[in-house]
Amino acid sequence: MGLYCGIDLHSNNHVVTVIDEGDRRLYERRLPNDLAITKAALEPFRAQLVAVAVESTFNWYWLVDGLMDAGYEVRLVHTGAVVQYDGLKHTDDEHDAFWLAHLMRLGILPTGYIYPKSERGLRDLAQVELEASRTADGPTAEGSRTGAIEPQPPAGPPDTRHSTIEETTLHPTL
Repeated sequence: MGLYCGIDLHSNNHVVTVIDEGDRRLYERRLPNDLAITKAALEPFRAQLVAVAVESTFNWYWLVDGLMDAGYEVRLVHTGAVVQYDGLKHTDDEHDAFWLAHLMRLGILPTGYIYPKSERGLRDLAQVELEASRTADGPTAEGSRTGAIEPQPPAGPPDTRHSTIEETTLHPTL
């Protein structure tokens, strides 16, 4: 029997929900953002966990890296693509964590790419540059926060898309 875990991550806490194949909630708690506490909470389910889905728009590195380093299969949720049933409005974090686990169990959880640690500095710099290059009539900062896990179109004309790391890090506006 496979188990599925959804985590709704916030700035200082996160909700962890573990469900079985019948959508029964086996574990559900709000935990402080402490990797040791989270790993201890997941340990009783470890052998049966298919994966852990983490939803966060900005502060996920510590949790995703820590769980992956501990041997868990982790999926980073594409927050902009998660759809609730039309007509149903749930606003609590417990439901959000459950919903992530449920979508993963069904095989329809939208996920984003987890950049390797070695590539994140350049990726984060590219995000900053992309954000800075948007015009006032372009997407708002709030609308682009999910860009942290969405693939972004290349910036600039085709002949400048393949800059070296040195050219990118020496950008004069940063």
